[in-house]
Amino acid sequence: MRTVLIVEDEWAIADWLEVLLSENAFNVLVAGNGREALDILHRETPDLVLTDFMMPFVDGAGLITAMAQNDKHRDIPVVVMTSLLEHVVKERAGKFRAYLRKPFREADLMKVIGEIFPG
Repeated sequence: MRTVLIVEDEWAIADWLEVLLSENAFNVLVAGNGREALDILHRETPDLVLTDFMMPFVDGAGLITAMAQNDKHRDIPVVVMTSLLEHVVKERAGKFRAYLRKPFREADLMKVIGEIFPG
């Protein structure tokens, strides 16, 4: 079973994602911001990180940068979820695997995850 870390400060979205992914056979970890996500990453190694971009404390760019600087975390695929345009995110964040513009549909998320974990 693959583990997904959801990093989202809007609890309604985090709860929706947690239910959706759990129903699709993923183990789910949830953090309310990038700082909480980094704490979780010190204890766990998820297979995928789904992160909001604009969050308090440590934002998505800070999380992606911190992950890239850690040998244990740099190869974990990151999907950025935000209402910002993709080129803005690319300018501020380092490497990420995929981008989902909020609001997005369940099918869009599952398609991106299917591309990251084919089969």
